[in-house]
Amino acid sequence: MTQTWVIKNTDISLTVELADTAWKRFKGLMMRSYMPQGAALFLHKTNSIHMCFMRFPIDAVYVDKQKRIVKIVRNLPPWTGISACLKANSVLEMKAEERDKTVKITFISNFLGPHQLPFCKAMVNRLGEDFKFVATEPMTEERIKLGWSLDKDTYPFEIKANESNELQKKAEQLAIESDVVIIGSAPDSYIIPRLKRNKLTFKYSERPLKKGIHWNNLAHIICGMWLHHGRFQSKPLYMLAASAYTADDYARFGCYRGKCYKWGYFPEAKKYDPDELMKGKLSAASDGLKRPCVSILWAGRLIGWKHPDASIRLAESLKEKGYSFKMTLIGTGEMEEQLHNMIRDKSLEDCVEMPGAMKASEVRSYMEKADIYLFTSDFNEGWGAVLNESMNSGCAVVASHAIGSVPFLIKDEENGLIYENGNQKQLEQQVCRLMDDAEYRMKLGLNAYHTIADLWNADVAAERLIDLCENIIFAKKTKSPYENGICSEAKVMENDWFGK
Repeated sequence: MTQTWVIKNTDISLTVELADTAWKRFKGLMMRSYMPQGAALFLHKTNSIHMCFMRFPIDAVYVDKQKRIVKIVRNLPPWTGISACLKANSVLEMKAEERDKTVKITFISNFLGPHQLPFCKAMVNRLGEDFKFVATEPMTEERIKLGWSLDKDTYPFEIKANESNELQKKAEQLAIESDVVIIGSAPDSYIIPRLKRNKLTFKYSERPLKKGIHWNNLAHIICGMWLHHGRFQSKPLYMLAASAYTADDYARFGCYRGKCYKWGYFPEAKKYDPDELMKGKLSAASDGLKRPCVSILWAGRLIGWKHPDASIRLAESLKEKGYSFKMTLIGTGEMEEQLHNMIRDKSLEDCVEMPGAMKASEVRSYMEKADIYLFTSDFNEGWGAVLNESMNSGCAVVASHAIGSVPFLIKDEENGLIYENGNQKQLEQQVCRLMDDAEYRMKLGLNAYHTIADLWNADVAAERLIDLCENIIFAKKTKSPYENGICSEAKVMENDWFGK
């Protein structure tokens, strides 16, 4: 049995295992090879401990019946005999403050983009030179046009394996030597040598079956699943699921059962003064009427499976019902002309604008002022980092249940609203709830901000991944130390979960 303890008047939080029987107290930490940082063993009703059969140094915290600390003994090495405190009633044992092990982690993917960069920086802050990112190919022109290019050509932790044979060899050596390797969009040639040596490896993937399974592609899918995943089922290969549907897609073919952890994309999580952020939304727009003008935002590529046309139909309905609003659709794409025609044909020019493409920083400025953010994509949206950004900006989000990030990030009616994919009527109902209740809209927006700023961000991802790796490597436990959020177990979730 474990409990989470917080030390009063500190920011120290411990995951405490209770030794509340005679056998558990006698056994203590004997013969254990590792204890994660932040973990502790509580020996109830004893005032002394021994270090026989111990394998690592510990700190001992002696407490009285009121759980008040009466003595601390630091860095007790193995096989040093007995430590005691007559005033104590119980003892808290934890790994000595000085770390004896550090994991070396390498992240291998096609290229370093803005969605990976904050995570990489967070890993460097924790591991220093023991973290590296390997880029296997140059960034595509398509991504550059979408504003994915970074401020710097390269970072000290980045190895561009495609640029020379020397760098390629360095990358291959890292892939073998590192304690942990994360594989994004990269060839299996980086995986196989590791698994032959039974070294911890993670695949990093959105859902593979965005378009579903059809008879004409079934054989191809089965072969691909076995070649890249299924044949490694008995090896230390795990999945970082960058979609709530990833676990289900792979489980259909017997892959990664019980070996999936919640993951995602982690764009920059900005720190705002929450009160000032929400206050800015109240004053961002007004049409001078008794009813305030509500700012509604949609952003992304103007393509079919993102369904920007659903926003236009929503605007038509809101106008018919007499709501005061301003809707902005940011982006370009194959549907641009069609959408302009819809706006003209439905006489929505006074309340809907399409300013075209913008830099990411400009889009964020719109999000900071927007009251409501619409996310209308279908199952083709693997993750959708725009959800992280809009929630981080304090928007009250209305999102399709089909989007990969939605079940991970949104708790319906707590920090956003979810509607059934493709259900236009339900989309309109959810938006109207927010239009009618400014207080509720602000509450959802504030909770959305805290979801990203406090929980779903690169810093938390880095900390939790390192903990998970240490748990697997040193403690030989594949069960996640986390119940919810990043790096917790990603359970199977089928497409039709919403509304059940």
